[in-house]
Amino acid sequence: MEEPFGSGAAVVPPAVLDLLLVEDDPGDVLLVTEALAAPDNRISLHVVRDGTSAMAFLRREGEHAGAPRPRLVLLDLNLPGVDGREVLAQVKADEDLRSIPVVVLTSSESEQDVRDSYGRHANAYVAKPVDGDAFAALIRQIDVFFTTVVRLPL
Repeated sequence: MEEPFGSGAAVVPPAVLDLLLVEDDPGDVLLVTEALAAPDNRISLHVVRDGTSAMAFLRREGEHAGAPRPRLVLLDLNLPGVDGREVLAQVKADEDLRSIPVVVLTSSESEQDVRDSYGRHANAYVAKPVDGDAFAALIRQIDVFFTTVVRLPL
């Protein structure tokens, strides 16, 4: 196989991206898991189901003491207990966490939720499609974008 650009350098596959999915709907968790199940997947998926667990994971507290630092968070807004809005506010207010991109992934189409999320410094706001195939395609687009297009902080 020819070397890219004649550089003689070996092609290095992209590093694994630790992704934290904060989602309480088991069906949506399954859809995300299946969408990221390709053999060439570069994402290591971690799932928590509520805001309290999300903050414990991000801060590596309690049962999450050994958790990796995620390089991306997909955050549902409507969570039991501490909701996604509060998680987003806490993440972006924390000097150690604020550089982690947070993509709000929610069923809400509310303009107020969009404005509020960006006001709390969300990196993107994405409405979940109702159709399962469209939802899976969306997750694959997020995968490609964050693993091949953008450069994330280490």
